[in-house]
Amino acid sequence: MAGLAAAARLREFGASPVVLEKGTRPGGSMLLSSCVVWRFRDWEEYRAECPAGDERLQRLVWERLDEAIEWLVSLGAPVVWDETGNPRTVGKRFDPHGLTDALVRRAGEIRVGQTWSEQSDQTDLTSWSDQTNPSIVATGGFQGSAEFVTRYIRPAGLLRLRANPWSVGEGLRLGLERGAALSAGMDEFYGRNMPDVDLVESDFVSQAQLYGRFARVFNERGEEFFEGDVSWSENDLVQATARQPNARAWYVLDDDALAQRVRDRTVADLAAAALTATDPSELPFEPPAGARIGVRVAPGITHTIGGLRIDERARVLHEDGTPIDGLFAAGADVGGISTGGYASGLAAALVFGRIAAESVVA
Repeated sequence: MAGLAAAARLREFGASPVVLEKGTRPGGSMLLSSCVVWRFRDWEEYRAECPAGDERLQRLVWERLDEAIEWLVSLGAPVVWDETGNPRTVGKRFDPHGLTDALVRRAGEIRVGQTWSEQSDQTDLTSWSDQTNPSIVATGGFQGSAEFVTRYIRPAGLLRLRANPWSVGEGLRLGLERGAALSAGMDEFYGRNMPDVDLVESDFVSQAQLYGRFARVFNERGEEFFEGDVSWSENDLVQATARQPNARAWYVLDDDALAQRVRDRTVADLAAAALTATDPSELPFEPPAGARIGVRVAPGITHTIGGLRIDERARVLHEDGTPIDGLFAAGADVGGISTGGYASGLAAALVFGRIAAESVVA
């Protein structure tokens, strides 16, 4: 989202950006998502949900998202739903392939399967990241990097990826090499608890086990490890699962839980499709009274929440708060926006991809 939106916006200003796409196709993890782009309906709720986030950056997302969504529509991005399905939020759901195609058509030159290091000896890219030749890093976060995940999120190493395989922290690494400061929330991520089996990309949305708030949740030792109420997004439960032994949990469901609804499906439907649903007698611990089904889950990491520190113009900052010449960032390479909670990563990517482009040409 961030890189393509930045390139499309730059071309509207008459610039000729070059998009270096490491993957085998454009779209990154946006292409694998449900593609709901949203903001909280009320500003106060945004702050309450993400209290440790950078308020200046949050305010820009909240104020500029509606305009940015209409911009996507004007580019021909197909809308699936005009609402989010959640009364607490406003936004639209796009078709991910159609949205990607609409942005690609406007983004200009895209070099697929290529990275900066593979292009740096070419004459048109040898001078970069200064005031004359700025760069926007939008590599999608560091969730695919064993080095960075071990350093910042989970000492035991990588989690299951619920994302594209190419986002391995190259934007973070580049920023650190240039002396960039890091945001708050480097140990946080957004994801979903998924069935503990090997999944393909087409399962990332349909197999999300988004009913932990109705279950009793145990780790492999049979301990109920989550204290308090699970949030509406369940991202707090996913991160808590990542800290358990072997980063695994069991959702144990009784009749009342199975009858609950999550959007258009019952919990019973979701659990039945989970591939790891089992009879309570097969649990590795004594099941609680009334248990009907147990589902073994593992956290799937979609994108990191911490990252490079930026200002309101999407400029990457030094520790002293001064901008690094010619270096901008957007998308999951930026940290500190939804620290302490959960907000739409696609919304922040869209808004700051456009802001980065506007800052480059300012």
